[in-house]
Amino acid sequence: MSRIGNNPVAIPEGVTVEVKDNTVTVKGKLGELTQEFEGVSVKVEEGNVHVARPSDAKDHRAKHGLYRSLINNMINGVSTGWTKELELVGVGYRASNQGQKLDLAIGFSHNIILDIAPEVKVETVTEKGKNPIVKLTSHDKQLVGQVAAKIRGFRKPEPYKGKGIKFVGEQIRRKAGKSA
Repeated sequence: MSRIGNNPVAIPEGVTVEVKDNTVTVKGKLGELTQEFEGVSVKVEEGNVHVARPSDAKDHRAKHGLYRSLINNMINGVSTGWTKELELVGVGYRASNQGQKLDLAIGFSHNIILDIAPEVKVETVTEKGKNPIVKLTSHDKQLVGQVAAKIRGFRKPEPYKGKGIKFVGEQIRRKAGKSA
């Protein structure tokens, strides 16, 4: 019994969901997303999306909750959007953006200039006395996570001083240094 897969997904106002062949299309005020599916059936009725599986085979059980979660993320994305915030911790670490180009100064001999996908809106916040923050916003949860992971991958937080790029609210596991 799938606890996640059996829950219906409520469709908020201003969002339309279409199921055609093996593709779900979700349209909302922030954009449009599509997702192909297989091994399950998707029905839209009375303002809800229902995902059902044909049998209790292992493959069908796995896809039941997966596609329900993906559809839920799509509906939330086109109605409210997804945001990830990254914090640059370290002396001299800076971030700035010109449109879709993100410029990171994170302790290398050169600045890293990254072209961000047009679907993702990038914003940098720099306050005196606080670490710089990079805000990524989009209607596509997978794309926001992928871009955030790529940025974090340039300089992952290290366990001794905690320097690096981390998600806001992320707890870094710290280690003790050399004992004298």
